Amino acid sequence: MTKTAKTLKPAPKARAATKIETLIAALQKPDGADMAAMIAATGWQAHSIRGAIAGAVRKRGHDVGSAKVGETRVWRITVPAEAAG
Repeated sequence: MTKTAKTLKPAPKARAATKIETLIAALQKPDGADMAAMIAATGWQAHSIRGAIAGAVRKRGHDVGSAKVGETRVWRITVPAEAAG
């Protein structure tokens, strides 16, 4: 083996999306996301999702709104982080 072959490291693996990133992706969909969809995507309980929206998602510069659609409340990002800052 040559010296360079010994020192080459395998390419780093792409990391999986965090649950906050998964939540933001769900909220960025044109139709938004209801609580059931956010629970299924993250595995979190409802109070944890509401806390994440109020805290981490808004800290990242996203403006989140919600509206009743029939009997279901739907949340969506109304202003992307790039436009807000």
